[in-house]
Amino acid sequence: MALHGVGNKLNDDGIRLSDSLLQTEPEVRKILKDYFLSAFKSEEYYNFFHESDLKYNEVFDFVSAIFDDPGCLLDESVSLAKQLYEKSIHPKVKAGELYVVYFHNLDLDGESVDAVGLFKSENKDTFLKVHPAGNGYAIEQDQGINIHKLDKGCLIFNTEKENGFVAAVVDNTNKGAEAHYWIDEFLHLKQRRDAYSNTQNILSLCKDFVTRELPRHFEVTKADQIDLLNKSVGFFKKNDSFDLQEFTNEVIVQPGIIETFNHYKKDYEHERDLDIADQFDISGSAVKKQSRVFKSVIKLDKNFHIYIHGNRELIELGVDERGKFYKVYFREEL
Repeated sequence: MALHGVGNKLNDDGIRLSDSLLQTEPEVRKILKDYFLSAFKSEEYYNFFHESDLKYNEVFDFVSAIFDDPGCLLDESVSLAKQLYEKSIHPKVKAGELYVVYFHNLDLDGESVDAVGLFKSENKDTFLKVHPAGNGYAIEQDQGINIHKLDKGCLIFNTEKENGFVAAVVDNTNKGAEAHYWIDEFLHLKQRRDAYSNTQNILSLCKDFVTRELPRHFEVTKADQIDLLNKSVGFFKKNDSFDLQEFTNEVIVQPGIIETFNHYKKDYEHERDLDIADQFDISGSAVKKQSRVFKSVIKLDKNFHIYIHGNRELIELGVDERGKFYKVYFREEL
């Protein structure tokens, strides 16, 4: 494990490079291991890439050297710290500590794989130290790292090198434009094409199609849109694999809308530089994550919300002299 200080280049903070690997007690190593790894909970994975050739991705090159010879971790960690400093040019990028760690035998989908971890701590929390003093106690304040919240991290697994390795990423601090410097500018990653990404992307496509594209071509009510969203999620929850033709025939049904959907899929992939397979295994964790953003509610002015979870035929839209209305049928109050 190597530890370096990396500042903001725009502010001319500079970098502080260690000349030896970090030595810690076993208890501290265990705390650090939990701090580094506990934040990686998603099954979403990435690959290193470069627009010209993968070999020009600097982080990929440095990490490859570490996998080839773990004994060079310190030298390569210095190169990684310098590279991160070069990319830390947004005014909101915070200075912090960069940890470069070699892990033996981490689990990746049931396979034991070595990995290199890159972690950056940026935020410091204030904490209190209480200790006996005379016949009472004294309290002092200090600042340190919150070991329950990793700011930034990347785990690179030593597998699929020809595709840019398999990597998992965490960024819990930046949500604005400055967030791009970690994943896009420093690491230069793209989403790995697998069951998770295919499931995530096709569900995002479905949501955009139903909420944005469908009303442009067809006369649909909010209830119709929600019904189609519910059927889409239902399809993914009840099936283990996805087939585009089966999905459109079962969920969309109407030939004219199916044709519009297929055209939109091509445009969607082109605009976002995606390639969503027509057949793939469905990722349950991706379905669970994406279904949270599928809204099943109709908001009526600021007076009422109607939640639709089931049979579309039990709700009707109408108009009378008082205005628009929804008529809802039910068997019993619960």
